[in-house]
Amino acid sequence: MNITLAELNALPVGRFISLLGGVFEHSPWVAEQVASLRPFDSVDDLHRAMVERVAAAGPQAQMELIRAHPELAGKAAVRGELTPESTSEQQGAGLDRCTPDEYSRLTALNQAYREKFGFPFILAVRGHDRQSVIREFRRRLALSPPEETAECLEQIYKIGRFRLDDLVRKPGT
Repeated sequence: MNITLAELNALPVGRFISLLGGVFEHSPWVAEQVASLRPFDSVDDLHRAMVERVAAAGPQAQMELIRAHPELAGKAAVRGELTPESTSEQQGAGLDRCTPDEYSRLTALNQAYREKFGFPFILAVRGHDRQSVIREFRRRLALSPPEETAECLEQIYKIGRFRLDDLVRKPGT
């Protein structure tokens, strides 16, 4: 679906939450918390409000948000259990076309990452390909848990912005 910001601002609360509930993976609470702040003057304002809600939610809610994300090229992708947004994003990076060797490397990296941090690796994959995803995995495995938690939140904010940009069309288009 594609909607203008004016249309989005005018939606009933339930429809607003339903439409924006997937901007932050399996976390409609973010959209719910910004619904009463309408009208938004821009997608920037809407995104900023959503990010502020996540930032203010505290470590437990942030970790739940991080854990709501699927592994890249993981079992959920293989079984076709990703959200439509995640499926499209992973396909855009070519993760649905991994060679057996790439899939094996990604599986090992997912496992090492989860063992170290206790949550899935999150990357805003738009603009990435399979090789750059693997490089990012390796780079981020060297980070400390607090650094990586902060990096995951930044990646989630980027993903959210991409999803908003895909959802909200400019007036006259």
